[in-house]
This record gives sequence, C-alpha cells and structure tokens, in this order.
Amino acid sequence: MVEMIKTGGSTFPRMLLQHGQARPDRPAFREKDLGIWQSWNWSQVVDEVRTLACGLAAMGFKRGMNLAIIGDNRPRLYWSMIAAQCLGGVAVPLYQDARAADMAFVLQDAEVTFVVAEDQEQVDKLFEIKEDLLPGTTLLQHIIYDDDRGMRHYNQPELSYFRKVQEFGREFERSHPDFFLNEINAGDENDIAVMLYTSGTTGKPKGVCQTHGAFITAARGSIEFDALTPDEDILSYLPMAWCGDHLFSFAQALVAGYTVNCPESGETVLNDLREIGPTYYFAPPRVFENMLTTVMIRMEDAGAIKRKIFHHYMEVARRVGSDLLDGKPVGAMDRFSYAMGKLLVYGPLKNVLGLSRVRVAYTAGAAIGPDLFRFYRSIGVNLKQLYGATETCAYVCLQPNGNIKFDSVGLPAPGVEVKLAPNGEVLVRSAAMLKEYYKRPDATAEVIDSDGYFHTGDAGMFDEDGHLKIIDRAADVGRMNSGAIFAPNYIENKLKFFPFIKEAVAFGNERDMVCAFINIDLEAVGNWAERRGIAYSGYTDLAGKHETYDLIAECVEKVNADLASEPMMADTQIHRFLVLHKELDADDDELTRTRKVRRRFVAEKYKVLIDALYGGRTSQYIETQVKFEDGREGMVAADLRIVDVKTFSTLKKAA
Repeated sequence: MVEMIKTGGSTFPRMLLQHGQARPDRPAFREKDLGIWQSWNWSQVVDEVRTLACGLAAMGFKRGMNLAIIGDNRPRLYWSMIAAQCLGGVAVPLYQDARAADMAFVLQDAEVTFVVAEDQEQVDKLFEIKEDLLPGTTLLQHIIYDDDRGMRHYNQPELSYFRKVQEFGREFERSHPDFFLNEINAGDENDIAVMLYTSGTTGKPKGVCQTHGAFITAARGSIEFDALTPDEDILSYLPMAWCGDHLFSFAQALVAGYTVNCPESGETVLNDLREIGPTYYFAPPRVFENMLTTVMIRMEDAGAIKRKIFHHYMEVARRVGSDLLDGKPVGAMDRFSYAMGKLLVYGPLKNVLGLSRVRVAYTAGAAIGPDLFRFYRSIGVNLKQLYGATETCAYVCLQPNGNIKFDSVGLPAPGVEVKLAPNGEVLVRSAAMLKEYYKRPDATAEVIDSDGYFHTGDAGMFDEDGHLKIIDRAADVGRMNSGAIFAPNYIENKLKFFPFIKEAVAFGNERDMVCAFINIDLEAVGNWAERRGIAYSGYTDLAGKHETYDLIAECVEKVNADLASEPMMADTQIHRFLVLHKELDADDDELTRTRKVRRRFVAEKYKVLIDALYGGRTSQYIETQVKFEDGREGMVAADLRIVDVKTFSTLKKAA
C-alpha cells in the first residue's frame, strides 16, 4: 500500500489503513447472521471501505456532505461511517427506533441527501418521510440499503443496494486508481468526523459536530487509562447514534484495533453476549438494572435451598467483594467464604450474564444507583462509572482501578480540566470537545464560555479526594420548602434498584414533601403475580392491583429508610406515590431515545396526577393518548390509587 502523507494529523481513515498494514489478518468485525458468526479481518475491512467510498464518490458524494446512517449495529453501517470520512464527509447516525417525525427533523436539519439504511423497515420509514413530511425538498436523493430481504419489488430511482454501490466503486477505482488515498490524505484532524444529535431532553435535538481529533483524543486517553489492547472483544449493541457507542464501538476500536462484535438482533443480545464473552463491556444503567431484574426473577423461581445459598453468599459478597476486587485487606475467613461463593454463586452468575471474561466494564448515560453498582462489583465484575456528554465525546471523568467510590464518577480523565461554577455547575475544558452545534452559533456560544469551558448543565461537587459527585441535572436540582436540597435523580435511582420498579419520577421542588410516579417492570411484577395466583390482563390491570401497590410500597419504604440514614437527604423521603397506568415511552415523548425522563413534559402532561398527589386525594381518574408502534393512536384510561407510605426519623448511617 502506498505510504501515507504525514500531514493533517490522525484521522479515522488513516487509522484504518494503519491497522490494515500492521494487523491485516486480525479480526476487526464480527456479525452473527442466521446463528453463525461471520468475521472480517482488518485487511478485508479496508477493501470493503475503499470500494464503498469510491462507490459513494461515483454517485456524487463529496467533501463536506453529510451521510445519514440508520439501523441496528451492523458492520456495513460502521464501514459507511468510515467511507464518508474517507471522502471528507460527515457521518450522521440516527436512532433506528425513532418516529418518522423525529427522524425527519434530523434529516432536514442536517441537510441529508445520502442515507445508508439497514433494511426494508428503515427504507419504508424514509419514503414515508420523503413523501409525507418533507415533500418537494431536495433531500434523500440517494437511499442505500444493506439487507435486501423484502426489497425485490422496490424500484424507486433513489434506491441502491449496498453491494451494487461497491460494484460502482470498483469500476470507479479502476479509472481513478489514486483517488482513494488522495482523498484520505486531504483529510485533517480538525475536520468534522461525526455529527451526533443530542437527546433533546429540554428542547429540539442539536447536531453536535465532533472532529477526528476530538474523538481520537478521548479514545487514546481512555485506552491508556484502562490499558486496553488490540486483543479486546466488545459487543456492539447500543444505538449507533449514542455518543457512548461511538466512543467504544468506533473511536476506541479504530485507535486500539480491537474486535467489534455485532449481535444478530436486539432480541438475541443476551445470548450473543454469552457466546462472545467480551473482555471490555459498556452499558447504560438500564441494561445493568434489567440484568439484575432477570437474576432476581430466576432466584424467586428457584428452590428454597438454592435461594438460601444465593442470599447467604450475596451477603458475603456485599460485605467484602468490592474490597477484594480493589485489592484491599480482607480477613482469612471472609476470603474463604468469598472463594466458596465464587465457586457456587458468583462464577455461575457471571457466566449466565456473559460477563465471565470482562476485565473492564463501564456504565454511563445516567447516574447508576450505588446499590446496583455495589452488586456487580461485589460479584467480581470490574464495573466502573464514567462521566461525559455528547459534547465532550463521553470523556470527562473516569474511575481508576482500586480507587472506586460508589457515589462518585471518578477523577478528571487525562488531559481534562474540570471545575465548578459558583452555582455548582460542572465546567469542562479539554481537546475532546465539540467544535460547534450544527448551524447553531447561538447555542454554541451559550455552552462554551470565553475561557473555553463547556457548561455541562450538571450540578456536582468534589469530595475530599478530588472525586466528582454528580448530584443531578442543574436544572432539576431544587429545594424543598424546608430548605433541603431536592435531587430527584438521586431518589429515582434508589427506587430503580428494586427489580419491580422500571422507572420513577420524583417531585418535591418548592413543596413540603416528596411524591412520586412509579412504572412497574411488567416482567418482574408479572412473574411475581403469577407465582401468587394473581390474574391480570395487561400492564394497566396489573399496575392497579392492590397487591402490586403493597409490593411497591414495601420498596418505597425501604428507600425512605435508606434516605433517613443520610442527614442531607432525610427530608426528601417519599410521602405519597401512585403507579402509572402506562409505561413512560419515548414514542409518547415522555422519554428521550436514551431513556432519560423529559421531566417538564411529564409534569405538564400529568399535572392532574401531581395535583391529586399533593391535594390529599386517594384516587384520580385519567385518560391518556398513546402512540402505538405501527403509528396508530389510542387512549388508555384508569382510576389510579394514591397511597401514603411510612417515613422515618433521621437515622445514624450504618458503618
């Protein structure tokens, strides 16, 4: 291969070529298809990307254009990102489960004319957008699809099959043999590599423009921090539009040269996780919560002896597991008990979860409850938290091995400056920061101050050891009428530790007491109900059962007892709650695509329920419009019970 020009700094296409030269036969990507794992080495990936890039060029894709990418995690979609970057273009991944209206906003805002879509489902959505939501525009001129199943009778002129585009590329390359390398050499580390849209928690999503240099800085820093090597295996299953996936499955993979494994489908992720046995794993708290819920459901179904063994050794793990993982001194008897627990419980449990080979696991995207965090570390999973944002390439704070605190997100990452504004807002400055918001200089100026610090919008504090603690979103932190700090996310995470609670929304700002909405976990509570002979017809029916309310009340009271042991949080114990008649859903605009609660929207939508909670009512009737997956709309109605729960006097925190 022709030697590269040594100018322009590091870019992802240059790194791809370097891996193709340095480790041509090492696996770069795997994908499970029809139950069989397919593999591509680095040399093959270089060929795939080169022919695709040349094919895009033959179709008119040029430097500075945006290429939208829509679908589940697929090797060819990741290659499409690199192919666009090879030509000086910008990759714009979209959430594959987004509604057509949400997708249309991003496509229009990013001025997308070229799209690579995974399959027929996404193609249909794109034509719906083109014909109904964006008629008469020059957008979506080229739609390239990867999976040709179901596409036989589609003959729209905009459509091209992925493999056909690569054939165009081979023809183009024969007549332009130097084109590919010349385009890569024309690239610069300060070029925009990817545009990731914010989740839109408080407004319309914004396109975060990140350069090659920014993401490579973040990738290198985190790779060195955790001593990652080309031998790592990861499972890539989180949305490609999420910043965390872009860091772990794209940027770090191209910097370190490790293997990215794509599951067969969203339904097979847990099975594929066990088959791959990743050494490096990343998941948001919700995934770890779901794993724990599955474990607890299985233990409820187990025999009495097995349950007793499980709970006995989990108590041992809770007491000494984290200390052993961190290399701290532990007594001989506890070491022996833990070794027995590893043989009988922890080892088999990690194997079932697919975490047996994990050396480093991270969680981010939302705060993780300390109890959930402690559970995984106690069984020997080196789970750590990182803190970052889309605007910082998900790279602000990391937790060093052996220096883990359950209530912190760690220390500032290498090369990152972190300080607090007078109001407690976390401010960040580093080379791994956004270049701008796309077409939004006003919004860019709002978040980056004159000293170059990015204003995260999160409220935090440093402890005596320099660890950063994130309290909540600065906009969400308030005060109760008693003067106590009210941090709703802190309370909600404690509630969501229980497998029966899937989502929670706490209220209390400028109030005399805290009240909460609860979403039950249908699988966990359904399993619990079936074992007790409680019949139910669906979520709404089960959520309204007296037995369900009693179950949730027990969980809430345990949270209150825990809050009572923390003097700063004792006044934020929950006094009243209700179980919502429907699950909070991104399609109903109640959650973002990364499952963050849109608090203001929820508060406005369910104002009648909040008024009932604080008005002393014991029930409230409500009708709610919902959107179904097929686009239809309907109504869900219920008469919701409102119950009071026990609170506790301030307790001395247990040692």
